Amino acid sequence: MTTETQPSKIYQLNNNITVTQEQLDHWNTALSNVETPQEILKWAIMTFPHLYQTTAFGLTGLATIDMLYKLHESNDELYPTIPLIFIDTLHHFPQTLDLLGKIQDKYYTPMKSTINVFKPLGLNSESEFANKYGDMLWETDDIKYDFLAKVEPASRAYKELGVTVVFTGRRKSQGAARSNLKYVEIDELNKIIKINPLMPWTFDEVNQYIQQHDVPCNELLQYGYRSIGDYHSTQPVKEGEDERAGRWKGKAKTECGIHETSKFAQFLKENKN
Repeated sequence: MTTETQPSKIYQLNNNITVTQEQLDHWNTALSNVETPQEILKWAIMTFPHLYQTTAFGLTGLATIDMLYKLHESNDELYPTIPLIFIDTLHHFPQTLDLLGKIQDKYYTPMKSTINVFKPLGLNSESEFANKYGDMLWETDDIKYDFLAKVEPASRAYKELGVTVVFTGRRKSQGAARSNLKYVEIDELNKIIKINPLMPWTFDEVNQYIQQHDVPCNELLQYGYRSIGDYHSTQPVKEGEDERAGRWKGKAKTECGIHETSKFAQFLKENKN
């Protein structure tokens, strides 16, 4: 009696890229033996076309920016500029938007590159958002808010820029849904690969890198904030709490949706029609 081998799952991604489950498993197994995030960054740059980084300027994203910049400085032909995507939800802290300018000046202007900023469709200010969707939509319909302010702009960015792969700043030590992270994952809805180069690092390890390399960071970190999102849903964390405990305090929620797109599938399909 013979046992038939089940066919491997095949992922059809943007730019006619095809990835099998075996490839995905092999990448994650191989990368588990890599010693530094820089080696993972090098591997990704050598392996994938249409590579971007997406960040809201959390510490891990900032460390990644600095690592990529230093690789580029060491050999700009081998390690080209990796374009950056920033989703301006129109509800960020002023300190976050101030940091955007600092990062542009320190890293991207010397590389003759501009950060790609995407906002909610057709809107440019918080007041415009409120006029169209009502005040405090994040309280009255947080799923709709997350889709309009974050998920749709990110999905539009991937499509308009022709993205195949993005570096993210997610880490296992951030807890909750991120505790089972792998180095390489597939976002089937957006048809892209997500790579988490600092996945095994702790907050203290990332913060140490930031301090050692004089990387600009959000001044709110001085006041107990560790994971910084929109002003209306971010609070400082207490000693001993998970670093993302200040996000959506008091709600059974750990992600905004950019990295959990499956629950927004219907929204995205309707948006494409």
